[in-house]
Amino acid sequence: MENQYFTSDDIHVRNRAFLLGDAVKVSFFIRNAKLIMDEECYFFLMASMRKMRMNIPLSYTLEFFQTLFTQEIIERKGITDGIVNFQVMRNTDGITLAKSSVSYFYEVTEMQDVLAMHHRPLELDLIKEININNNLLNNIRVHSPENIYGGIYAQENDLDDVILLNPNKRIARATSGNLLFLEGDVIKVPKQSEGAYISPLLENFVTFLHKNNLADIQEHEIIAFESQKAEEIMLVSDEKGIFPVGKIRNKTFGNIRFTELTDNWRNSFS
Repeated sequence: MENQYFTSDDIHVRNRAFLLGDAVKVSFFIRNAKLIMDEECYFFLMASMRKMRMNIPLSYTLEFFQTLFTQEIIERKGITDGIVNFQVMRNTDGITLAKSSVSYFYEVTEMQDVLAMHHRPLELDLIKEININNNLLNNIRVHSPENIYGGIYAQENDLDDVILLNPNKRIARATSGNLLFLEGDVIKVPKQSEGAYISPLLENFVTFLHKNNLADIQEHEIIAFESQKAEEIMLVSDEKGIFPVGKIRNKTFGNIRFTELTDNWRNSFS
């Protein structure tokens, strides 16, 4: 089914999101006709807007988004499971940019269960022609030419995604989300200071594992070679969902442990 699109007002070509990429994006999640992790996603949106020095409307409360998505998506469109990719754009109607109003645009991608791991393993590779910085703006979802370049590189080389490195040649993330590396009972996650995304979906997952003693979660500085040492690798994308990584170059990976862990996590929402 095609994605559903919604806007706060008419979208014009002369807007800063189109011309300059002056926008931030955050995902919300619908499961069994209910919003889940809505507080975490809302506070991440507020933090992202503050980092981009956007004027946050007084109407942008948690209750506003709960009502908006419940009425427009769940009740009116009948969508029971999916990811809402919500984008806030800066307008040019203020005395200064920081005082300009904002508009929003969002699309809904339907899927059977936003917390379920996709069945098809991904094939990735590291890309070294470009790297991404590791400042605070790289931790939020803003316009990223590196993601566009990496996505085209993946298509041209019959890959599903690519692994992006930071200037220190350490693993930051993939173009579409964060990576988790399983070795024994340890799950290594690249630090946000390395260029990884802030991800409510990932944080909820690793918090569940930690609280239930299901794995030893460790934030690490991960060199590129360590991707070949892992037993299993998983990609968590707030925008697209959860995927097992099946192959990086000549190394193949299983997904039994991560599948079991994500199943336990999903069941905790029932």
